[in-house]
Amino acid sequence: MRFRFVVPLLASLALLAACREQKVTSYRVPREQPEPLPPILTGEVPSPAAGMAAMAGTPVTTATGAGLTWSAPAAWTAKPASAMRKGSYAVTSEGGAEADLSITAFPGDVGGELANLNRWRGQIQLPPLAEADLPAVTTRLSVNGLEFVVVDFDNPQAEKPQRILGASAAYDGATWFFKLMGPEAVVAQAKPAFLDFLKTVRAPAPAAQP
Repeated sequence: MRFRFVVPLLASLALLAACREQKVTSYRVPREQPEPLPPILTGEVPSPAAGMAAMAGTPVTTATGAGLTWSAPAAWTAKPASAMRKGSYAVTSEGGAEADLSITAFPGDVGGELANLNRWRGQIQLPPLAEADLPAVTTRLSVNGLEFVVVDFDNPQAEKPQRILGASAAYDGATWFFKLMGPEAVVAQAKPAFLDFLKTVRAPAPAAQP
């Protein structure tokens, strides 16, 4: 008779122990984040390293169609063209140091004048400007029917001091950028040639009407 009560009791205890051993485990799945836009489209000012990393895997649309033409100084050495550049030159000083001249064009205003200039400043570790600062740092140049915005930025406090002499102009629904970047002394020496170079930039002549 006692055995009849012991068996159900043992079964109940075993079932209770099994229930206690079971643990409910929950997992939190992180929400997917949207892929960030490249800085050249958002107008953000990344650090040079971050900017290069962001651009490395991101296709960027360049302007197409009939473009601007120019005449580069004889002392500038033409470099091979690339998918991103309309023109590319090595600008060398008398001592052999070299700066890079790039010509690029992108559809639209690429974030606007302020964002574009701040992007250049970020490339040489300068802080961004405010809209109110633009008149003090820009020169307006009207050449061959084109309106250029010209700037000259340098950062002597950087670990590797660099200087950017740049110009931008809107043409046919795109923005064209002419940027000379390199050691301060090289860019300073090349500044007169750069400004003369801008005067050779022009739009193609309109097609003759039949």
